[in-house]
Amino acid sequence: MNAPVSIDVLKQHLIDPEICIRCNTCEETCPIDAITHDENNYVVKADTCNGCMACVPPCPTGAIDNWRTLLRADAYGVDEQLTWDVLPTQGAVPAATVATENAEAGDVIEPGPQTDTVRGSTVPPWSAAKPYVNLYTHKAPTTATVVGNYRLTDATTDSAIHHIVLDFGATPFPVLEGQSIGILPPGVSADGRVHHARQYSIASPRDGERPGYNNVSLTVKRVVQDHDGNATAGVCSNYLCDLKKGDVVNVIGPFGGTFLMPNHPNSHLLMICTGTGSAPMRAMTEYRRRRRLKGATGKLMLFFGARTKEELPYFGPLTNLPKDFIDTNLAFSRTPKQPKRYVQDAMRERAPDVAQLLKDDNTHIYVCGLKGMEDGVLQALKEIAEGQGLDWDVLWQRLRKEGRLHLETY
Repeated sequence: MNAPVSIDVLKQHLIDPEICIRCNTCEETCPIDAITHDENNYVVKADTCNGCMACVPPCPTGAIDNWRTLLRADAYGVDEQLTWDVLPTQGAVPAATVATENAEAGDVIEPGPQTDTVRGSTVPPWSAAKPYVNLYTHKAPTTATVVGNYRLTDATTDSAIHHIVLDFGATPFPVLEGQSIGILPPGVSADGRVHHARQYSIASPRDGERPGYNNVSLTVKRVVQDHDGNATAGVCSNYLCDLKKGDVVNVIGPFGGTFLMPNHPNSHLLMICTGTGSAPMRAMTEYRRRRRLKGATGKLMLFFGARTKEELPYFGPLTNLPKDFIDTNLAFSRTPKQPKRYVQDAMRERAPDVAQLLKDDNTHIYVCGLKGMEDGVLQALKEIAEGQGLDWDVLWQRLRKEGRLHLETY
């Protein structure tokens, strides 16, 4: 007669709309499609989520790690979550619910077993510097002044990629190679909501675009069409590409605690990227270049893809880097009268050299670019490894566990 009342209690997984930068990492990571989004928010379906936590480590801001305990009947629905500007506060949990939670574990949804679906590392390299994250937020952003805005791609191409330098003046804004920042574009969306932040990888090393200055650089492509080829104007990319010297922008962040470069001097960097995915690779390469005469002995190998050389950001400076400093391999998929060639094709052509890096425990691999490249790159790594007698499945797990395989695709 005195047994606890059976009440169905839910520990509901929620995403904080104030902190979320809409990078889509959580939705891509979720193994059971429990996360969805509209033009405003990313949300979790209460009736689908099993609490596996696969989406939590990859989130660059921590927005994904929010929970509310409530009666299942009172769970927040998807439509309601899509309208939120802030998370609801945790209300008082009925006493009967607490008793049930303590006495009837079977009536409470506990986090399920970890589902190993993340393909890259969720931990940083062992020797990476400690990053600062979330110093500035949507509620309390900081400002930076534009001190440079240069087009990187040839003016004859439709692909307009800009190198933009932002100076923070006396405001502390410590960053590391591989981190990103959020830009808050001015104005509102069609439904009257203030635009949310857009995330951009930092293209400069930790000591600034210009050494000793408190600035960062970004690699930004002007978006003029959607994924289906329909004409559209990317809100933040066009805002950034149109900025003039002296303009002031609102910035949040920095973000990211795993896609970081190793600090030990004999570490090797195998970098694979396309388009604006070159931003973190440029940051890492430039930092290593500045450290070259200070004991950094590790190898750098880069595979960089674009449609044509005219659309390749940093083409000129990249090709002028000393060959004994970085082993650069370019792949172009739309060169007139030439077969299509992608980064994975270039990797296979250099299979013996890539395999030597894969055999070395000091090698760290970084992949950044469009989501479509991820499968091809991993398949190429698998073929190269197995062609040299390496067990790719075993090696892959080691690389992930040791923070030596980092994937940042979008």
